[in-house]
Amino acid sequence: MKRHQTVEVFRERLTEVITKSGLSRAAFAARAGLDRSTLSQLLSPNNERLPRAETIAAIAAREQVSVDWLLGISQEGQLGAGVLAPVLEIESSAGSPADARLARWRAEAAGNKIRYVPTTLPDVLKTEEVIRYEYLEHNPRLPVVRIEQAENELAYTRSPETDVEVCSAIQSLHDFARGYGIWGGLPAATRIAQLDKIETLLDELYPAFRWFLYDGLQHYSVPVTVFGWNKAAIYLGDMYFVFNSTEHIRALIRNFDGLIRGAVVQPPDVIALVRKLRKEVTAASKNATGNRVTKENAR
Repeated sequence: MKRHQTVEVFRERLTEVITKSGLSRAAFAARAGLDRSTLSQLLSPNNERLPRAETIAAIAAREQVSVDWLLGISQEGQLGAGVLAPVLEIESSAGSPADARLARWRAEAAGNKIRYVPTTLPDVLKTEEVIRYEYLEHNPRLPVVRIEQAENELAYTRSPETDVEVCSAIQSLHDFARGYGIWGGLPAATRIAQLDKIETLLDELYPAFRWFLYDGLQHYSVPVTVFGWNKAAIYLGDMYFVFNSTEHIRALIRNFDGLIRGAVVQPPDVIALVRKLRKEVTAASKNATGNRVTKENAR
């Protein structure tokens, strides 16, 4: 692992340790034998240096975590753990009520960056009507579950210190707005309401929630969520492939960062695109209504 990556992992895992301790930063620093200013420097996104080895060892010993875990060498945090977490787990029944595990994985990554490539639109931005349209045919109970999950995700995104990056193909947003592909049966009014909600939430949640749009002709990614440096889950329809290995998680982060570098629309500019698409859909809907009325009158 490169030095700057090690520093980033250490910062995220130190933040996680502080959160789980339930202490304020000042109290945690005192317990760890650190100056408050030293702890603030270690937690600063601009910091590019690791603390001294004895400082890392002291934090690990006091908080009962391993030095390897703090530095991102291992995914196993607790000292004395007999079995390491498996490198790959297959979680079945994706989309079932058991998907409380998604909330659990988000909670475990509290204070760390979550990176997300959605299947279609980001769930947190969807209206109930769109969720029902997507999942009703798959399973009559699934829309209710998905709506609840979206509400929980929105509550999480609104919480302090949330850091979420989302990447998806710009074509998916265009296809939704214009009613192409799987969206062919979705009424224009429903699509307009969805675009309105996207605009409202993007304005509210930025910069904690940042949505990047890349060109799907140049880049590709399966649906995946990376929960800090703790875990990554690839969505495969009815199951998740869950990775616990630092090397696998790092590889998925590199892929995600490649999507961001290839983004053709940056987060501050997505709202303008949504407004443009809304005007386009509204105009097309009015034209279609006018043509229908003209034909009826001609009869």
